[in-house]
Amino acid sequence: MKAFRLDELEAERAANDGAYLQFLRERNMSVGLYALEAGQSDPQSPHAQDEVYLVLSGRASITVGMETTQVARGSVVYVPAGVAHKFHHITEDLRVMVVFSPPES
Repeated sequence: MKAFRLDELEAERAANDGAYLQFLRERNMSVGLYALEAGQSDPQSPHAQDEVYLVLSGRASITVGMETTQVARGSVVYVPAGVAHKFHHITEDLRVMVVFSPPES
């Protein structure tokens, strides 16, 4: 079993001065913590993997392909592989758990 604490993951992500921390990588998936500050722009490009976002905190909009929705704590968003997507209009610091399948390259 592997178990994680979000506060420890957030501290590790912040200490490494990055927006993304991959904390689990297995044969069929990887999981990471993604952080964007209020007002920040999201630099993402489409990924080669399917992904699921679980919003842990914050508020923003996300556009996936041609669809846009508001997200906040508890929102879950599926993004198919190869589809353009970005968080935007980030009004509160955003913390998102990201699951990639297969694992992110």
